[in-house]
Amino acid sequence: MKVGIDMGQASSAPGGQSALLDLEELLATRLLVQGNSGSGKSHLLRRLLEQSANLVQQAIIDPEGDFVTLADKFGHVVVDASRSEGDLQRIAARVRQHRVSVVLSLEGLDAEAQMRCAAAFLGGLFDAERDYWYPMLVVVDEAQLFAPAAAGDVSDEARKVSLGAMTNLMCRGRKRGLAGIIATQRLAKLAKNVAAEASNFLMGRTFLDIDMARAADLLGMERRQAEMFRDLERGHFVALGPALSRRPLPIRIGEVETSTRSGTFKLMPLPEQPKEEARDLIFKAGEDEVIARPVMPRRAPPPPPAPTTNDLLAQLARTRPAAAPEPQAQETEQSKAEREAALDAILREILDDPEAAFRSVAVLYQDFLVRCRIRRVSGESLNLNAFRRRLAVARAGVDTATAEGTEWDRAIAFAADLAEDIQGVFLLIARAAMEGSACPPDGEIARACGSRSPGRARRLIAYMESRNIVVTRNDPRGLRIIALPDLGWETGPGDPNAFEEPQAPETRDLFAVG
Repeated sequence: MKVGIDMGQASSAPGGQSALLDLEELLATRLLVQGNSGSGKSHLLRRLLEQSANLVQQAIIDPEGDFVTLADKFGHVVVDASRSEGDLQRIAARVRQHRVSVVLSLEGLDAEAQMRCAAAFLGGLFDAERDYWYPMLVVVDEAQLFAPAAAGDVSDEARKVSLGAMTNLMCRGRKRGLAGIIATQRLAKLAKNVAAEASNFLMGRTFLDIDMARAADLLGMERRQAEMFRDLERGHFVALGPALSRRPLPIRIGEVETSTRSGTFKLMPLPEQPKEEARDLIFKAGEDEVIARPVMPRRAPPPPPAPTTNDLLAQLARTRPAAAPEPQAQETEQSKAEREAALDAILREILDDPEAAFRSVAVLYQDFLVRCRIRRVSGESLNLNAFRRRLAVARAGVDTATAEGTEWDRAIAFAADLAEDIQGVFLLIARAAMEGSACPPDGEIARACGSRSPGRARRLIAYMESRNIVVTRNDPRGLRIIALPDLGWETGPGDPNAFEEPQAPETRDLFAVG
């Protein structure tokens, strides 16, 4: 069934035909909106969201808080992003499960925090269980902030996380029911691998030559026709794509039912008041104004007088050679054991946090170094590679005595040749197989690779089995057994669905029941 959304008139002439957007085709082909500031991008997105609010679930990544007004009219739930990344991932999973339309408001956060929060929320939508892959429009306003074409003032880690989430949305989101709709001020600032996945385009007013040229290329127009984008009025766009039109089609976006909280700025006459009153308003504090104590500038001390020749000679005569540093005491076996025990204790404290499984190794390493300085752990600190190996052992649940054995060294040596994203999973299975304990459930395996999705755990095991790293089978009761042929080990039977995720400290949850 074809469902058309009325976006406005197909031309600026009165009585023009309605410009219809095929919603089902949009879900399969995605949309890119481009236009300079003031061209009407937000108005276009609002029109699209209002017209389709009752037809499909929606999620809006809103960096400026412009779309929170949809909540009053259309029932969207506003999610304040000022919470932990783990909370945002869990909320996103419930959003897909219960099919609730939401607005993720990033207003008030700095650029790096906005990128991290948006990435966490998009990751939660993307990693949802297959049973909850319902159709959803995912609208990202100011997409150049979350998928920049070049590095900016934010850290490389934040940029990579955000860019990866946007790439997943546009490249792989279709199979999970996620239809990406991204809007940007400049195509030149948007990562090409994100923009290239859109098949539908709405191009608004653009002035820079490089952006006009890219817009013309995307619409299949000649370069000499690119000048037309400078002449477009506010709210006028050129549409192209299977969900819009097979040929470039000028569209005037229709009216909307809601508006931004700030509204449109209009010229206003200045207040009429005498000059003396204006001076008092500026230079005198109001009744409710807190008067800060003025900070008096301190005068710099005069420079010391230049030393005389006699002073220099006397100083040289008093100078004595520095005493040789005392040799450091050699580390005894007892102090070495105490240091290892302290490092293990610090690592266990870090991993006791339920959110530690979903943080990057670099973040955990920084936390580890800070805790070592606080505890005043003696000796040279671990480098990143040594920390990564110790972390893999700790996540696998191997005790110190077992880790020092030759059998576990075989597992470590074999895991060193595997891809980094499956090393932790392999060591977790290897520990269970070496001890002869039950096969780890899917939830525990997912945590070992930094995910909450048991489906991802099953995909990783299937991938490892296709590479002959592991062999899986079921016993007569249907319990799973995983064998490691290269090591000659095999786990005991275990229920894949027996895992219960550790509960984080209770916080105010937007979607909590009761």
